[in-house]
Amino acid sequence: MLKVLVPTLMMFPMIWLASPKWLWTTASAQSLLIAFMSLMWLKWTSEAGWTSSNAYLATDPLSAPLLVLSCWLLPLMILASQNHINPEPINRQRSYIMLLTSLQAFLIMAFGATEIILFYIMFETTLIPTLIIITRWGNQAERLNAGTYFLFYTLAGSLPLLVALLLLQQSTGTLSMFMLQYSQPMQLNSWGHMVWWAGCLIAFLVKMPLYGVHLWLPKAHVEAPVAGSMVLAAVLLKLGGYGMMRMMVILDPLSKELAYPFIILALWGVIMTGSICLRQTDLKSLIAYSSVGHMGLVAGGILIQTPWGFSGAIILMIAHGLVSSALFCLANTAYERTHSRTMVLARGLQVIFPLAAVWWFIANLANLALPPLPNLMGEIMIITTLFGWSPWTILLTGLGTLITASYSLYMFLMSQRGPTPNHIVGLQPFHTREHLLVTLHLAPIILLVAKPELMWGWCY
Repeated sequence: MLKVLVPTLMMFPMIWLASPKWLWTTASAQSLLIAFMSLMWLKWTSEAGWTSSNAYLATDPLSAPLLVLSCWLLPLMILASQNHINPEPINRQRSYIMLLTSLQAFLIMAFGATEIILFYIMFETTLIPTLIIITRWGNQAERLNAGTYFLFYTLAGSLPLLVALLLLQQSTGTLSMFMLQYSQPMQLNSWGHMVWWAGCLIAFLVKMPLYGVHLWLPKAHVEAPVAGSMVLAAVLLKLGGYGMMRMMVILDPLSKELAYPFIILALWGVIMTGSICLRQTDLKSLIAYSSVGHMGLVAGGILIQTPWGFSGAIILMIAHGLVSSALFCLANTAYERTHSRTMVLARGLQVIFPLAAVWWFIANLANLALPPLPNLMGEIMIITTLFGWSPWTILLTGLGTLITASYSLYMFLMSQRGPTPNHIVGLQPFHTREHLLVTLHLAPIILLVAKPELMWGWCY
């Protein structure tokens, strides 16, 4: 763990001491080196499941893929932000990269924490850099409103979790993930216990976000700069799913009855957000709403509590993290050239940027879960689990899949196909940096087809 965490912390002096000319190059190179070092977490030598460097930080097959995803994303965020942050004063550029790096450090400690209270503290700490990135570097005047939504939704969900964790500590005497799985199952039967159950999960359901408490997400995504959107879609939503997986282990007897409304909301959310996507005009807003739909499936898979559900949830989280981040990057490259996120105004780009249209096509096919990509593996496993739980769910999940395919193709056709408008002339060509950026997103997805057991969590 420290082999990756210490180099991440050493990026702070590097960011402030590097010469202005070499700042972006050294930051990209060092973060890419850290990302490659993090791949060693995927090698399993331990028989106990956990590989621990000390009593507070450890990895297991559930957290390792998410840790690698967090490290993989930092160089990509730095590459994506270079164009629109470069004109700013050098100190602002340094503080921007420093915020992204601090976000990675907090995420490593959140996903690697073995004490639930440490996980909670890091879960909350990721709010601060994200909030500063959205409110300081966001695009439109709405960004303060978006930041307020983001902060208060997450805080309102998280405070009951803190109380629930303190009560758990009081009743079991420990909050260590090593110990809790061996503790006596609690006799939960009163109203107070039901409120405690809800308190444990609501923070994570808001973060995922579950349909109904998702209103902060499209606002935050649309107003955030590209790196903010990337980290929100790729990693911060996964904190919710990861936290739910860790907590479900100890909530067992009550979950059988109390999970019903949340599963129904999650599946209803898949259809509702898909329908909202079909009538979006704003490109970033469409990608943001599609994230809510995918996370609804993940929430359903986790709440059923079967090995297939858990495994499908983690596969879909990893695959969705890479795909939605790639879509945000592509949306940003189009925005930087056409200065419009409205799809009707910036269409027919395939004629001008043929290679970029190929990237759009692959990312959209991955988003709609084309076989044999990992997105399909995750969705099929979750849909099968839900079908085993109740055959009626196939109506909702099947319709959701159909709508997902519709809006993904709609997004591709609107942005790439059709006649190119007359006002789109003299656009600068795509840079090598942007092609590299999208390649680094899509290559892991295609490679994971060959070795999917890296992200099967506990189930292999």
